[in-house]
Amino acid sequence: MTQYQPIHRPTPTDDKAPTPPPRLALYMPATPPLGLIYALELWWWRYRRRRQFRQRFLPLLAHDDHILEDMGHQRDDILWASRLPLKEDAHQALTERRARYKR
Repeated sequence: MTQYQPIHRPTPTDDKAPTPPPRLALYMPATPPLGLIYALELWWWRYRRRRQFRQRFLPLLAHDDHILEDMGHQRDDILWASRLPLKEDAHQALTERRARYKR
């Protein structure tokens, strides 16, 4: 690897959004409320993703615009993504916005 090749960190495979629970054909009284468990898992996943975004991207704002361009980011994009509502995945939105710029 040379200094001109970008460093790619492996993305964790367990960082996918939780899947909704299956519909049960037979509902037993001891069955936990699957909708509630799914809602809690989804809330926790969104919280972790937003926290990871803040830990990874907001410290980049301390750098100059030229350094951010070298990294492939723009200050306006990071600020835009940090202002998104909590229900939206800021990291995914930033990735999609960068892909639109590359076209």
